[in-house]
Amino acid sequence: MFQKIFQYLKRPNQSQETDDRLEVSRPLTDSLRENMVNLRTKINNSSDLNVREITIAGVNISLIVSEGMVNLQTMSEMILEPLMDYPTDTNTTPQALYDYIEKKNITAADLKDFYTLDELITFMTSGFVIILIDGLHLGIAMGAQGFNFRSISEPSSEVNERGSREGFTEPLRINMTMVRRRIKSSDLKFELFSMGKVSKTDVCLVYLSSVVSRKLLRDIRHHLAQTDLEMILTSGYLQPFLEGNKASIFSDVGYTERPDTLCAKIQEGRVAVMVDGTPFVLIVPYLFSENFQSIDDYDSKPYYATFIRMIKYISFIISILLPGVYVAIGTFHSELFPEALLFNIVSAQETTPFPLMAEALIIHFMYEVMREAGLRLPRPVGHAVSIVGALVIGDAAVTAGLIGSPMVLVVALTAISSFVVPSLHQPISILRFAFIIIGGMWGLYGLSLASAMIMTNACALTAFGVPYLSPVSPLNLYSMRDTFVRMGFPTLQKHTAKIEELNGVHIDR
Repeated sequence: MFQKIFQYLKRPNQSQETDDRLEVSRPLTDSLRENMVNLRTKINNSSDLNVREITIAGVNISLIVSEGMVNLQTMSEMILEPLMDYPTDTNTTPQALYDYIEKKNITAADLKDFYTLDELITFMTSGFVIILIDGLHLGIAMGAQGFNFRSISEPSSEVNERGSREGFTEPLRINMTMVRRRIKSSDLKFELFSMGKVSKTDVCLVYLSSVVSRKLLRDIRHHLAQTDLEMILTSGYLQPFLEGNKASIFSDVGYTERPDTLCAKIQEGRVAVMVDGTPFVLIVPYLFSENFQSIDDYDSKPYYATFIRMIKYISFIISILLPGVYVAIGTFHSELFPEALLFNIVSAQETTPFPLMAEALIIHFMYEVMREAGLRLPRPVGHAVSIVGALVIGDAAVTAGLIGSPMVLVVALTAISSFVVPSLHQPISILRFAFIIIGGMWGLYGLSLASAMIMTNACALTAFGVPYLSPVSPLNLYSMRDTFVRMGFPTLQKHTAKIEELNGVHIDR
């Protein structure tokens, strides 16, 4: 038994040593045959490896592509036809053929040299055409990407009335072009690198070099360098490494699908993190008040945008506190209800077998189950589940006497209010259950204490030195012109508020 335990404890170290050995990249040699043998061995002779070996003026070369990743028409026009036009009446040297490809007759805009086997695999799996020349210890990668991807469409999570209909898509380069189209300044910088030991996912930092804080940029780079993930498939893999307090229920890292929203954020000194393969871009740092802002606020009149923001804040409070307050008043403080309403609640509770707290927990649990089912199932089936669930809970449960009709109304109002601020759905769902339990056990006094604890936790949350509740706490009156209220553009254009200018911020430019 002890021998098996010792073997189990040693296993991670042995695998780590194996990983370390595999991380050492093998350089290319001047032998084409040896390079091809090493490549097939490295990728275990994968079926998507396509190799075409040809001879140009007595020099053997290999064209290497990954199946489905290359545009064949582009490859033919930019690479194969110029190679076929190379004079073949006399023998040439590998260096002369290399100079011809690099400098004379090849029109590929994205052309790079590489010297290791790992670089070859990275370029090949990114849609590049690889040319290996016998007699040279380097390779040439030419951009001819032609893989299929989802076209640019309207973002599903951030719907607007008058703004742009373009949303980010999965390929990273397409997302970079959508940002560049909106900001043509030389200050816009894209910092591209690879992350993930196995996936080798492209990650890009986007920022304005004239606005961003150098300390903030260094801290973000440092946090990303601490990641030791093997696979990075979505931007959510990196989000925990960028959050300030991982134990907080709120997240100080935002995300967006809209390029116009991203451009507005980096103008304020933020840093965006793009991940290849996902349309959601991370924004660091992110403030609590930004969950209640949308791009339509700046297409509407200031008074209407302020009115909509007030509705969002009130809906957020209702979605968290309403069930807990109803349970607390009905259980401990029934004298706070109006007399007519109290009689209706008492008459409804007389026919139900459960107390108010149990009713609230049961019906909210059923609501979360229906929501998850409607979200994961195909759209036609999801709509049917929502309709059937609403009928079952709203009609059958009340008719059977399992749940009182006032509780159904409370849950319906709470659910609708939570849809107003979709970016805060996760903390709303958890806090709603917590406040129901606290209200059912300790009444309004418990709710007051729990609310104070939540506010304290939010006030203490900072992301890279930026308080999460800025500009409310610490208070910054100048920045309040675009928080609860939205002033007109003649006022907003006087000065663009930067992140490092907020009170309580511990970063500088």
